[in-house]
Amino acid sequence: MNYIDKNFYKLTNEIKSLTQDELFQKIKRNYLFLPEHFKKIFEDYFKRFTFWGTLSQNLDDYTEIQLKAKVLKTHINDFIWLYKKLEDYTSKFLLYSIIRNWVYYDFTSLKKSLSTQQYHYFDLDIIPKCKNEVFVDVGAYVGDTTLDLINCYGEDCYKKIFCYEITKNMLPVLNKNLNSYNNIVLRHAGLRDKNSNIFLDENFQDVSANRTALKGSEKVACVTLDDDVKQQVSMIKMDIEGDELRALKGCKKHIMKDKPKLLISIYHKNEHYFQIARLINLYNKNYKFYLRNFGSELYPTEIVLYAI
Repeated sequence: MNYIDKNFYKLTNEIKSLTQDELFQKIKRNYLFLPEHFKKIFEDYFKRFTFWGTLSQNLDDYTEIQLKAKVLKTHINDFIWLYKKLEDYTSKFLLYSIIRNWVYYDFTSLKKSLSTQQYHYFDLDIIPKCKNEVFVDVGAYVGDTTLDLINCYGEDCYKKIFCYEITKNMLPVLNKNLNSYNNIVLRHAGLRDKNSNIFLDENFQDVSANRTALKGSEKVACVTLDDDVKQQVSMIKMDIEGDELRALKGCKKHIMKDKPKLLISIYHKNEHYFQIARLINLYNKNYKFYLRNFGSELYPTEIVLYAI
């Protein structure tokens, strides 16, 4: 057994040996041992981005830690399943680093796992070339991922691109950034598991973190990819602030029939690390899985699951 396997199974066995409350207390103690400036960074971050729960030492609020302990204790076998499904040791080391960061606030391993040499979403060791792609950019924002695709592989890499963005104010920026390229379709819509109207939940500190909600002041149309795009799709990227699992359910026919390359952000919800991979595996068992880290050395963000 190599050192990455050994370290991963040592860590998961340790988690298995603890009760959920013991694991919570362990993570909490490790958090409280952090220098004050690190604790401020974490608490400010979870106040700004509310995906993972709240955290405040002054208020004795450790909800974020409780949720991590719960998902690790309840689903450690799902994390082990994902580890076994990963195709390379870059991916396996990253998953180990994520769990170790959650438990021990280990910044060193997470820093080592960062992908610093590649375009975000476009790791050439996983996707070395693209030609005549029908690319679906879900959560297109200002078009940065679409531009990265073109810059990485050249203008002949795609046949058509569909960009989905829920924030209306981003559409003029998106259009400006992409209007010099042909065959790019902009959609002011979200992707979900059924066609419906939903509301925009605005993050006023960071517009890139806008997401859908059941109530709000601005309605947004949501569609399924299976209904909205009838032609064959070859690549799908998703970064939609926690709605990725629901949106993938609306891509079921494309995934089963077209077998597109899938580049999915999985860090917005703790459970998504294994839930999204299991859903894709349910739809098509021939997919191979990889993980890459394009985020921070302090906390796992911008974690991408590749299903190829």
